[in-house]
Parts: sequence; structure tokens; C-alpha cells
Amino acid sequence: MNAQPETRPARLTVGVVGAGRVGPALAASLKLAGHRPVAVSGVSDASVRRAAALLPDVPLVPPAEVLAAADLVLLTVPDDALPGLVEGLAETGAIRPGQLLVHTSGRYGTDVLAPATRAGALPLALHPAMTFTGTGVDVQRLAGCSFGVTAPEELRLAAEALVIEMGGEPEWIEEQNRPLYHAALALGANHLVTLVAQSMELLRLAGVAAPDRMLGPLLGAALDNALRSGDAALTGPVARGDAGTVAAHIAELRKHAPGAVAGYLAMARTTADRALAHGLLKPELAEDLLGVLADGENR
Repeated sequence: MNAQPETRPARLTVGVVGAGRVGPALAASLKLAGHRPVAVSGVSDASVRRAAALLPDVPLVPPAEVLAAADLVLLTVPDDALPGLVEGLAETGAIRPGQLLVHTSGRYGTDVLAPATRAGALPLALHPAMTFTGTGVDVQRLAGCSFGVTAPEELRLAAEALVIEMGGEPEWIEEQNRPLYHAALALGANHLVTLVAQSMELLRLAGVAAPDRMLGPLLGAALDNALRSGDAALTGPVARGDAGTVAAHIAELRKHAPGAVAGYLAMARTTADRALAHGLLKPELAEDLLGVLADGENR
């Protein structure tokens, strides 16, 4: 397949290497756009089930056979496995010149695909800024989802077109900025899950029967305010400089959930620093608050 990106047929055969939570959902989304999934690889029982649910009647084959069958190949494996996979595919001659090779890692740009590029592949990095469940709901969530896009300039339009076909919004990320971009998403999304799960555990300890119902409206409002106003949305005892309340929190956490103390202190310190920098925390109240946090860290 030697067509250049601008003359490439509109409809492509699609293969997936790594049937985790992401790959089958993206391939199913491309199918809705008129492309044709033709092959998928997966090892675990969960991968096989996901592929069967989201890509019914698409054969499960080894990775080399996926590349042999598809014009567009999605490499949807864990970040740490991606470099070795690309090198292995290039060394075994599995890559065909003119083949679109797309990875979905947030950490990497297209440099990680260099062995495949030297073999004639067309490299794209398309990272959906979305959390995936491995079910059909993921396809729906791609509508309006931002994708971090990195590609050679001559493939930029092709990359953005694929994202738009999946219902997403392309956001261009320079190669050198990919690790920072990914760290930002992990800080916001992954750590949010940890914080919410921990908060629900503590509410159960406090006797709340339905912590999810209690937190839902509060966290929804907090997220909306933060997205709209940034640091100006900060509220609570740290932003107010209420050192006594923060000290009481730390004491209760040490008694009932000592594993939560370090996270509380780290987030309280960061919140205090940001509240001070943005004029929300009065300097005269910050001294006692920072003293309480320092005391908590030194115990």
C-alpha cells in the first residue's frame, strides 16, 4: 500500500494490537465512521472478551497477522511495552511501507515509532484524554473527547481527520511536551480517582451509609467551579487558614486512617501554597496553618 496520505482511500481496514480497554473501543468507533476492523490480537481472557463484545466477528490473531491484514494498525499496549513491541515488529519485517501505525500512549510522541518509520510506516500518536471501562460506553464517551495528537507535519491532516471521525477533538502536542502533557492528565484524572475512593472510605468510617450520594453533588460542583475558575474556586479550611480544623483533621486521620495522613498533608501543603500565591489565604493566618502541616509531617 503505497498511497500518500492525501490520496489514501477514505475507508481503511483496521487492526488492533493489544485488546485492552482502549483499542477495541477506538476500532469500534472507526467502524461507525465506515472503516472496517479486520483483525485483533489479545492474550488475556479479559482481552478476548472485550474483543468479542466490541468487535464481534473480527478474528483474534497474532500481532504479525494483524499488521498483514490492516491498512491502519492501532498499537494499544501499556506504555512500557510499546518500545519493545515496535522494535520487534520492525525486526521481524511485519511492517509494510505506507501502513498507518497509530499508538495511543500519552507518554510518547512519534519518536517511539522510529523503527517502524524506518521500515516505511506512517507514524501517528493519538492519545484519547479519557478513562476507559472496556465496555461499549467507551465508544459513546469518545464524542467530544480531546485527543493529544503528535505526527510529522505531512501527516497532521490525516491524524486530525482520524480523530474527528472517532468523534474526538484533536489537540496538537509537540513531541517534547508529551511527558508533561501526560503527567498533567495523570495528576488530574488518576489521582482524582484515588482521592474520591479514599474520601468514600473515610465517610463510611464516619457512619455515612451512601458516601457516593453525599459526594456526587459536592464533587460535581467543585469540579465545575475548578474548570471555570481555577484557583479562585478554592474553599475549605486550608484556603481559609483555619489551622485548628486542619489539626483536628490530621489527628482524626492518624487515629482512624493513618494511611491517609501523608496524602492529606501533601495536598494541604500544595493547596496552601496555591491559596497564598493567589491571595486567597491571608499571610497572617498562613503561619499557624503551615506550622500545623509541618508538625504533622515531622511526626
